[in-house]
Amino acid sequence: MAQCMRGLNPPKTLNPNLPISNRLSSPIASLRTEKFDSRKFSTISVSVMADRNQHQDQQPLSLDALINSPQKEELFGSIRSAVPNCLSETNLHLTVPGIKSKTRGKVRDVYDAGDYLVLVTTDRQSAFDRVLASIPFKGQVLNETSLWWFDKTQHITSNAVVSAPDGNVTIAKKCSVFPVEFVVRGFITGSTDTSLWTVYKKGVRNYCGNELQEGLVKNQKLPANILTPTTKAADHDVPVTPAEIIESGLMSRADYEEVSRKALSLFEYGQRVALEHGLILVDTKYEFGKGADGSILLIDEVHTPDSSRYWIANSYEERFQNDLEPENVDKEFLRLWFKDHCNPYEDEVLPDAPEELICELAWRYIFLYERITRSKFNMPSTKEPIHDRISRNVASALSSL
Repeated sequence: MAQCMRGLNPPKTLNPNLPISNRLSSPIASLRTEKFDSRKFSTISVSVMADRNQHQDQQPLSLDALINSPQKEELFGSIRSAVPNCLSETNLHLTVPGIKSKTRGKVRDVYDAGDYLVLVTTDRQSAFDRVLASIPFKGQVLNETSLWWFDKTQHITSNAVVSAPDGNVTIAKKCSVFPVEFVVRGFITGSTDTSLWTVYKKGVRNYCGNELQEGLVKNQKLPANILTPTTKAADHDVPVTPAEIIESGLMSRADYEEVSRKALSLFEYGQRVALEHGLILVDTKYEFGKGADGSILLIDEVHTPDSSRYWIANSYEERFQNDLEPENVDKEFLRLWFKDHCNPYEDEVLPDAPEELICELAWRYIFLYERITRSKFNMPSTKEPIHDRISRNVASALSSL
């Protein structure tokens, strides 16, 4: 069986340098093999992880260590006390001079500040195309995680970041945003309507231009990383093929080709970094725009636990072989709770998530930030109201630009 095991470093990605005409006539990812044993294919070798962790200051990661961490006990008090004071809404257009208008996203509030955009990452938690809850410190964790990745991926692509005047805030260059989200997947998994596993078990074998072979099982590593782009409808994501993106004018052929290469390269790099920290970067999404000079810019967020799925690497192989769900360090367990207790797509009113789940997710987000960046998460001071602090910091930053 050893010869069937495949590690994630370096991950195998389909050649992004193929002419796009070839990728449109034959799907981006052709995942056919002659003889296929789904249970033996593409698992992560524990020995690989052991070797890697010998070179790390960090101990090998396990879900049990995460759940029973002494640090968790230390932080849970602060997390619980912050539940009633989450940053669920901002109104900087009423408090900061020079801000013209506000656009409210599921998680981010985006403000027009003339030559720049002010992006405030709130504590709102979204899934199933709606807001589910508010998670303490989530906005700061997401913003600071993205800033770390933006800095580390400049060798792959330029980004729109100008400054970060507050833990929850990024000031960015204005750009023309492509109306396509570049979802990259390394595994077949998921629970939402657009997840790869959901559509695959319904019989779909060609998804977003990717030809999927028979016999795949949930949580299996794909033979190659694939792109499954989506575009926005009124209130949900719609899967699209590369041909549809170009033919409908959502992107030019040249822009699509460049962005798809960057997305696959970002994902490969993210997988390598995650694995070095005992994690598997399972899937993620990227957004891009075009700057005033015509350059392609990475925007929004990068490899956060909101935009990405993370599994614990050490236990993946054994759990996969025994038909057990991977141990995850992302919001999947909250998604599953809502799916078990309601229809999150159709129910007009959703039940409140238990406080214990909310606090657990806050802890996991903080843990993931510290695990990947190897830096301590700085709990914000409670002496000044969050909105007042953000308004003050943003006003000061804009006045100096």
